[in-house]
Amino acid sequence: MKKVGKVTHYYNKAEVAIVEVEGGIKVGDMVKFQGHGADFEQPLDSIQINHEQVQSAKKGDVVGVKVEKEVKEGTEVLKV
Repeated sequence: MKKVGKVTHYYNKAEVAIVEVEGGIKVGDMVKFQGHGADFEQPLDSIQINHEQVQSAKKGDVVGVKVEKEVKEGTEVLKV
């Protein structure tokens, strides 16, 4: 597994994590959220930049991703 980002914010109602991307990710990738109480894997079904759907994100992008469980700030995002 390779670290591809970290959570900087979580929107409870929308179940969306804001992720600062440190490595490339794309829709369909399997990722693991780990740390700060989170420990689960899920496929990336959608990635948004500034509320617009995108198919991929690169290092330096700040993206919103729909998550299956609550995550906290600082949670690591790993590509499985």
